[in-house]
Amino acid sequence: MSFSVIIPARYASTRLEGKPLLDIGGCSMIEHVHQRATASQASQVVIATDDQRIADVAGEFGANACMTSSEHESGTDRLQEVARRLQLPDQHIVVNVQGDEPLIPPAVIDQVANNLAANPEAGIATLVEPIHDAQTVFDPNVVKVVMDNTGRCLYFSRAPIPWDRDAWKEQGSRRQLQQQARYYRHVGIYAYRVEFLHQFVSWPVSVLESTEKLEQLRAMENGVMIHASEAVESIPAGIDTPEDLENIRAMF
Repeated sequence: MSFSVIIPARYASTRLEGKPLLDIGGCSMIEHVHQRATASQASQVVIATDDQRIADVAGEFGANACMTSSEHESGTDRLQEVARRLQLPDQHIVVNVQGDEPLIPPAVIDQVANNLAANPEAGIATLVEPIHDAQTVFDPNVVKVVMDNTGRCLYFSRAPIPWDRDAWKEQGSRRQLQQQARYYRHVGIYAYRVEFLHQFVSWPVSVLESTEKLEQLRAMENGVMIHASEAVESIPAGIDTPEDLENIRAMF
């Protein structure tokens, strides 16, 4: 099974301008991400960027960079442009690896691609990790997901799902997780078929997507099945703030 990795990398960032080019242990962030991606079983790795500075740095460490439009609303739109430019076949699998995850394990890149290949009825595959504390469940910055017994995603939300009606009604602000309930955090790595990417960019922003600010809900509102499974390795958080950056630098 052959698949490609595309790494969207934007220069503009409200909290960390030029984030892909920031130094971490002597290498740019985007180079670390590229190293992780090339350690996977992907047949090719492409950095998709709208900034020539990122493309120039990518060329310096031997990466394949594709210049894309600066008008894209999302990373998925950027992926679709690259897939179209490369003339990838409709059934070819593309994995979206975020450009701010320098510690992403190559094993999970392979996992999400293999999961999509093994589930032909799905248009998207993604990964989750279990949540064990109430604070994370109630954090709106953490996206939660519920699935059926086959891994079919039923819904994604920033709200606590499932809602433990009886226990949380009694506990009020001292809510705790009950042992019988299972909670999962969505991990933002996706595998798509190229055919789906072409469809996705033709759909308008959906009501649920606009409400929750979760792009995957556009696919669900258009009847696309999303498959999810628990990641085979823990996936460290990406870099969004100066504090995140310093923590990663300390690790390196």
